[in-house]
Amino acid sequence: MLIRTSADLGAIIRGTRKRLKLDQSSLAKRIGVSRQWVIEVERGHARAELGLVLRALDALGIRLDAGSEQPHGRGLEKPVVDINAIVSKAKKSRP
Repeated sequence: MLIRTSADLGAIIRGTRKRLKLDQSSLAKRIGVSRQWVIEVERGHARAELGLVLRALDALGIRLDAGSEQPHGRGLEKPVVDINAIVSKAKKSRP
């Protein structure tokens, strides 16, 4: 699943926790946080501490893969420029 928002990540954490039949308190103890922290993360709290989020993912066995895929459809793609083709074209168009 592609995660784009903190709400997406919270949904994955909540779904995995429930699939593993863990309650919020049990997960909180495994991570070393309060139950309230788990509640907030599962609701998509955008300011959760990254280190704790990573601990939660590890405790649930969720794999985080940063892969090398190029971003799609978000205006982040950079056009590929072939400098040799530009120079060659410029030389051909000279009189």
